[in-house]
Amino acid sequence: MNKTTRLAVILGCIGTLGALTVPPAADAQPASKIPRIGILANASPSVGAPLLEGFRQGMRELGYSDIVIEVRWAEGRPERLPDLAAELVRLKVDIIVSAGTAGPLAAKRATSTIPIVMIGAGDPVASGLVASLARPGGNVTGTSMTAPELGGKRLQLLKEAVPGLSRAAVLWNPFNPDSTFVLKGTEVAARALGIQVQPLEVKRPEDFDIAFAAMTSGRADALMTVDDPLMIAHATRIVDFAAKTRRPAIYGASEYVDAGGLMAYGPRSIVALRRTLTYVDKILKGAKPADLPVIEPRQFDLVINLPTSKALGLTIPQSLLLQADRVVQ
Repeated sequence: MNKTTRLAVILGCIGTLGALTVPPAADAQPASKIPRIGILANASPSVGAPLLEGFRQGMRELGYSDIVIEVRWAEGRPERLPDLAAELVRLKVDIIVSAGTAGPLAAKRATSTIPIVMIGAGDPVASGLVASLARPGGNVTGTSMTAPELGGKRLQLLKEAVPGLSRAAVLWNPFNPDSTFVLKGTEVAARALGIQVQPLEVKRPEDFDIAFAAMTSGRADALMTVDDPLMIAHATRIVDFAAKTRRPAIYGASEYVDAGGLMAYGPRSIVALRRTLTYVDKILKGAKPADLPVIEPRQFDLVINLPTSKALGLTIPQSLLLQADRVVQ
């Protein structure tokens, strides 16, 4: 797994390990109280534990030689998030960092005073996380990774790669509020493109086989994912199914392409992580979340896997290749 891929997974997977203390860095922070950061996530430690180093390294680069990180995992069970958030509040952490939308929402319901920094949340205004993007107005701020048009853009790119596309299956997790926003955008775009969408719910690992069977019986021409930690954790499984059934597919994160998937289009996760760390730093130095505007994604990457296209018998149009930020040869 390359560095960019690892950072992409962090956005979905940071999140019960014990307290972790970052090793001393060359540029020590000023003598003061050691910051205690709570990280709340919906994923499992088997996926995310090795990736915490990205967060820790980023904090070291900002000059934090001593920091305590309290990490809590929901193990893919979002119903656990409220109790885990309450636990972090009882620990009196200085900040709670959480990826996606469900985690920050659970944290916000648990505390109105501890600052919360979200990583890659879906529409934070519609979900009630903030009053507005420019002036959040409460104890939550951070980065938004889900642009409303993302689902439609992915479907459009898939149509360019597969001009005869008429029916696309969409794997999505209804437990993830982000997924609802993206699915709605996909369905709107599908009507304009003349494509029939087959939404398939995946709430837990055992749902994949059910969704795959429905996709086959429904004769979907292609596959899309609305990505969240559950989907990313099973990226190889999804890619293998698409390859086995010879279905073109587009995903929301580059790790799918690295695993052999055809295409991916989504925000640059490494940029979101850096911006999130900047906000953690500012809050530790006294800034108020209410005064820090939510950062929206402005950089998106299109990645295309040519060996996979050849295996599927597809010829990717030159116009699409010219749009790609990375082409796997």
